[in-house]
Amino acid sequence: MNNTIYPWQEHSWQQLQQLRARLPHAILFHGPQGIGKIRFLEQFAQALLCEQQTQSNQSHQYACGSCASCLWFAQSNHPDYRCIRPESMETAPSDEGKDSVDNAGNDDSADGEKNSKKSKAPSKEIKIDQIRALTDFMNVSTHRQGLRVVVLYPAEALNHAASNALLKTLEEPPPGTIFLVLTHSIDRLLPTILSRCHKFDMPMPAHSAALAWLQEQGVQDAQRWLAEQGGAPLAALTWAQAGNREEVDALLQVLARPDMEAVLKIAEKLQKTSNAQLIELLKCLQRWLYDMIAYSLSGQIRYYPQHQEKLAKLAGSVPATTLLSGLKALNERCAIAQHPLSPRLFIEDMLLDYRALFA
Repeated sequence: MNNTIYPWQEHSWQQLQQLRARLPHAILFHGPQGIGKIRFLEQFAQALLCEQQTQSNQSHQYACGSCASCLWFAQSNHPDYRCIRPESMETAPSDEGKDSVDNAGNDDSADGEKNSKKSKAPSKEIKIDQIRALTDFMNVSTHRQGLRVVVLYPAEALNHAASNALLKTLEEPPPGTIFLVLTHSIDRLLPTILSRCHKFDMPMPAHSAALAWLQEQGVQDAQRWLAEQGGAPLAALTWAQAGNREEVDALLQVLARPDMEAVLKIAEKLQKTSNAQLIELLKCLQRWLYDMIAYSLSGQIRYYPQHQEKLAKLAGSVPATTLLSGLKALNERCAIAQHPLSPRLFIEDMLLDYRALFA
């Protein structure tokens, strides 16, 4: 089987192979979102279960892709494998491209409201029942006399009860059971869970590697998309393919000159935007404020280098403490961004608060 991890993950894969001699019972993969951690995890899980594992050299081990185990894995019905994730991710692509996107697919129409009352939206939490369901799985012998692998992601989605149940499982896992746990936010996990896992860091890819890969995917203006997503190539690809460049550029123009008329016009223009796009616009403003703060404190710009002159002018017109307060208030908006009562009013309110920073 060909290597299907991403090019920038080669070094991490080599490091991971060093654990194979004395494999920990639980490995916690952590790093920024949008770099391909989920695919990396799934490839390692398949390699652990592969019955005819090939070896291209001493440090690269991949699944063969043709044995019975690999075929079952490809069909998502391997008897010795379980994947634990929120219900909302069951039909979502596992590329980490979209950050905090509403996967419920809620319809804003009247019919959509009626349907939402009849059926609950898929949960974005990992619940205790999902962890308890592992008991039967782990208490029977493996079907192929090999390892038993449990993949769980993202760990920060565990609710309190599920976290405690997982903790008990990690304390005394059955022999031959390997937990592969993934988190985008390691600081949100219980210290007791952290202490029972071998931590494996997956860093942001080098800019050159990420940019080359995006260009290979045919992404236009790859440099700009990559910068706006903080260097995360999968996130950059996702939003480049979403085709919302016009909306993002329109918002950036308003942020550069936040007058009342422009605010009202952009809110009207974007009033039919989807929840996913609305969240991305909110994140655009978060990144814009971050750049202003960074420039004010250090003269550096991370996300929007092409707007350096405008950012520098705005940053010089308001104290950094005011910008920090604005960023904090904006972060609090994330809680209601998933299901705003009205996208137009949400955008208006958000941009008017931003405009007030410079009053």
